Amino acid sequence: MPTILREKGYRFFFYINDHHPPHIHIERERSTAKFLLKNAELVKSKRFNASELSEIRKIILENFELFKNKWDERFTDY
Repeated sequence: MPTILREKGYRFFFYINDHHPPHIHIERERSTAKFLLKNAELVKSKRFNASELSEIRKIILENFELFKNKWDERFTDY
């Protein structure tokens, strides 16, 4: 599970065998979430509250290019 970014206690990562569409996983302590990269749309979440999800979405939008480039580097052949 390559970590792409750590910010404000959140870990943003991909799974080694991830799948399309491009997305990012987030965890902090026992909370997890998954967002599509396009428009930072929430796919699913466990234990994050609305405020945390809003903060995560903002971080994704601010780092979209980084996440997209890392996704493309890792999953070009998929």
